[in-house]
Amino acid sequence: MSRQSKPSKIEDIARMADVSIMSVSRAIRGVEGVSEKKRAEILKIARKMKYMPNSAARSLAVANSNLIGISLPTFAADVFAEILNGMRQTFDTAGYSSVIDTTEYDSEAELNWVRRLLSWQPAAIILTGTDHHPETRDLLKASPIPVLEIWDHTDDPIDICVGIDHFQAGQMIGEHAVSLGYQRPAFVSTPRGHDKRADARLEGIRRVFSQQRAAPVIAARPPLGNAFVTGFEGTKTLLANHAPDLICYLNDHMAFGGLMCCQAEGLSVPDDIGVIGFNGLDLATVLPIKLTTVRTLRRLMGITGARNLLARINGVPTELSKILPLELQPGQTTRPQTDNDLMKKGFFRSSQSLGR
Repeated sequence: MSRQSKPSKIEDIARMADVSIMSVSRAIRGVEGVSEKKRAEILKIARKMKYMPNSAARSLAVANSNLIGISLPTFAADVFAEILNGMRQTFDTAGYSSVIDTTEYDSEAELNWVRRLLSWQPAAIILTGTDHHPETRDLLKASPIPVLEIWDHTDDPIDICVGIDHFQAGQMIGEHAVSLGYQRPAFVSTPRGHDKRADARLEGIRRVFSQQRAAPVIAARPPLGNAFVTGFEGTKTLLANHAPDLICYLNDHMAFGGLMCCQAEGLSVPDDIGVIGFNGLDLATVLPIKLTTVRTLRRLMGITGARNLLARINGVPTELSKILPLELQPGQTTRPQTDNDLMKKGFFRSSQSLGR
């Protein structure tokens, strides 16, 4: 449905489904009175016709003109809390309120959230990342409501985006590891496809090591759960089945779990094995040794994204896509590999393998 086309009405859905208007209303609202088979049929027709419910919330469009909907993957992460903190302070100052939902990295859940939110006619919508259900993108592209995608980067956003290049982040980690002489890298992450940004970072690391003709980057992908436990279990699997000289982690929380696993296995970091985290969280400042990590400007990302979105709401030209810088922070969990280290691991020093 284009911005100029006439929106579908509930009567249109009822006619196509050969049911009453009340049945359509019940099906869309999820209340009793309609069989599951008929409900699925009605919802399929409604989606095909890109129907937006004419709900009571829609009649409050003027009241909701200062409402901004924010979709986050999870509340169980410092990263998104800091981004949210930057955004909300900026919105509060400008007189806007926000309503927040989480998707747990489920594109269908995000799509359902967007459908509900559009019926409220908010001032703007914020989504995390740039990888969405195709219908989510179609609905928002057809809507006049401003949209901000945060935390990731694309040259083709739905509307505007502010984030980081996760593939580049992986390359930054890989280049630092290669410069220190590491030869047998590994990565602890979430299950494949769960978080496309994690996959992009892994591919960045792999690209660098493949160019150096080093060993392939082995990935451990434990079941979803607490990040500390995931880091611990992923490290345990890698140590039992492989012989990495360096383990990179999806985030600093997982890196902490990895450090605890190395300690439990009697390994010294960085003498026996190197560890690299990601995000530069406050956690990294209270560890017994300083963690090598990549710092992301999360609060600034929230503030910048909010300011650009406010400009977009008010019709002021703004950047289509903004990439924020990354900062590699060398710590005490990695160190240059010596001739003796390489000999112990069965490697021979060469200018190519050390990235010189």
